[in-house]
This record gives sequence, structure tokens and C-alpha cells, in this order.
Amino acid sequence: MKKIFVVILISISALNLQGQEEMQSENKFYEFVVTDNTGKEIQLSTYEGKVLLIVNVASECGYTPQYDGLQKLYDTYKGSGFEILAFPCNDFGGQEPGTNEEIQKFCSVNFGVNFSIFDKVKIKDEAKAPLYNWLTSNPNVETGDVKWNFEKFLISGSGEVIARFRSSVKPLSEELVIAVETELAKLN
Repeated sequence: MKKIFVVILISISALNLQGQEEMQSENKFYEFVVTDNTGKEIQLSTYEGKVLLIVNVASECGYTPQYDGLQKLYDTYKGSGFEILAFPCNDFGGQEPGTNEEIQKFCSVNFGVNFSIFDKVKIKDEAKAPLYNWLTSNPNVETGDVKWNFEKFLISGSGEVIARFRSSVKPLSEELVIAVETELAKLN
């Protein structure tokens, strides 16, 4: 009787683990809805089939000059199915205090930014935006909270998290450019 009970428990545990793995590997990226900087809701499914770089940004950060590299990266690859989705965030040192309009103007005037800038989001603590909750708990890359502004997540054309780059990794760094090019090559 004890052996049967142990076998049943092992079987139930195995089924639970399999179910958890399937839930974690399910691609939910395209189910998210985000708000752009004009207040319009955007379904991320509109980006299906494109390679994306998701970045939390701030206008008063030591990493703010990365906007220049992000724009150059975008200019280089936008015709190949690449998009940058920038999410302003004031969670780190209050370095993004502006309104959506002020942020857009700052980025446009100072860095010529013409990639997508979204509504300001929370990416820390209980108020973390659902998209960032998914990104930071995705088993495909290092999990855990975003540490600072300008952390980057690379998303494949099928909506999978491919890579995570900490703030110190510059947009035109060899490792990031190679990762983008590798994913773009898979689109063709």
C-alpha cells in the first residue's frame, strides 16, 4: 500500500512540474496591451513577426546618452523588421520626472529619437507593469528585477525573450548588435 501511495505522489509531482514548465514556456508576449505616450492602447500582437528591443529609459540618468546609440541601432535595422519599444520609468532615483509630452520632446530634440516611446511605467515592487513582470520572470534569460535605467530585453520575431542586457551594455556594443542581427536573420 505504501509503495502505491509513493508512486501516486511521484506521478502527481511529475505532472505538476510538467504543467509548470508548460506554463512558463507559453508565449504570452503578444497578449500584452500597453499604452503609448498619447494614451492609446497598443496590442503587442501588432509587433508579431518583428524583432524587438524593449528598454526602460530615463531622461536624467547617466545612461541617457544611450538614446543616441538606440536611435542609430534603430536607423540601421528598422527596414529589416526591427523595432525599439522604450518605456520611460521614474523608479530609479527619480530620473524620469517629466510628462509623456516632455519626455517625447526631450528625446526628439536632443537625440532625434523616432522609435516608439510609450507611457511611463512602474517596473519595481508590487506596482510592476505586467509586461515587466513577465520579462523579469522569464526562464529564457536571467530572472530578477531590473537594476537600473536602460536595461534591455531582446524579443524574437515569435515573441520569445532571447537575451537580457544590463544598463552598462551599450546599444551599439558588439554583443547586442550580433544578437539583433542573429534574430533578424531568422526572419528571412
